[in-house]
Amino acid sequence: MTRFLDVPATSRLVARTGVARFLSELVDTLRADYLRWGEFDKSPRIACHSPEGVIELMPIADSRLFGFKYVNGHPVNTERGIHTVMAFGALADVDTGYPLLLAELTLTTALRTAATSILAASALVHPESRRMALIGNGAQSEFQAIAFHTQLGIDEIRVFDIDKAATDKLVRNLSTMPALKIVRAGSIAEAVRGADIVTTVTADKAYATIITPDMLEPGMHLNAVGGDCPGKTELHADVLRASRVFVEYEPQTRIEGDIQQMPEDFPVIELWRVLQGEAIGRENAAQVTVFDSVGFALEDYSALRHLYALAQEHDAGVDISLIPPATDPKNLFALVGESSTHRTGAAPVHANFPAFAR
Repeated sequence: MTRFLDVPATSRLVARTGVARFLSELVDTLRADYLRWGEFDKSPRIACHSPEGVIELMPIADSRLFGFKYVNGHPVNTERGIHTVMAFGALADVDTGYPLLLAELTLTTALRTAATSILAASALVHPESRRMALIGNGAQSEFQAIAFHTQLGIDEIRVFDIDKAATDKLVRNLSTMPALKIVRAGSIAEAVRGADIVTTVTADKAYATIITPDMLEPGMHLNAVGGDCPGKTELHADVLRASRVFVEYEPQTRIEGDIQQMPEDFPVIELWRVLQGEAIGRENAAQVTVFDSVGFALEDYSALRHLYALAQEHDAGVDISLIPPATDPKNLFALVGESSTHRTGAAPVHANFPAFAR
């Protein structure tokens, strides 16, 4: 049987654990897997692009487990009343290929993205950082705010979004955290001014320049989350030139990250090298650092692995028959039986499918 975690089951599991604790545990899981970087079979994600968005598959494996995520990115979806980003994923046993877990990953992606931001920031930010600017107040913004507040000690966040309703939503959702000061800013420049950390998590699929060189201040750390596909950026090229830049997996980030606008020999450092002590993170207090985060399959592997452990511990989700029983592995036809070949007048099995699915 395969364990299945749908949205309600995952939501209950996270709520039972607590968002802050879940994020903390996920950061630990991510760190452990990043420290095993060389053990993974890695590749850039497979992407199918359209004028309005992208659909991607993100596979990865070590000697024990294979994981993948299906994820989309369609900024226009908010106008249709559906999510911009939707995802699901699976975890399987490498020795047999048997699927162990099938899980929602829309909620979990927001959590793992925030946890990855913390993993990078813990190695790159100035230790006295207390103020963050949060540009883009959509679906992932609360998770970023909670992560930086509870895991890194940020006590003031200045927020801005061109959609004021999104900012209203963010402020309302964070009102239960009195120790975190939320300041509404009238512009990106106002939000960024005086910030130790700047998190950009915007959705538009466009060559945007959310952060420009004149906004940089000594010692600032930029957590650039929103640029995650070809044709989508958030940072001015001169911001990158003025900074020490870190990435998850260079072959993928060269295509999808903010560094897609830079020449191929533009220097970047993969995060695992800093975590393993092979490279220096921040070199001095005045240096500007950038984490050009596009999301990498290892992070989803870690999230799936963590979800699976929690599901087993708390008996969360349900077991489903995703794979036929192995009573006679050579007799798959027995599932439909001889009677299936004598049916008359039955509607085709696809009769009720939407036309686009046929």
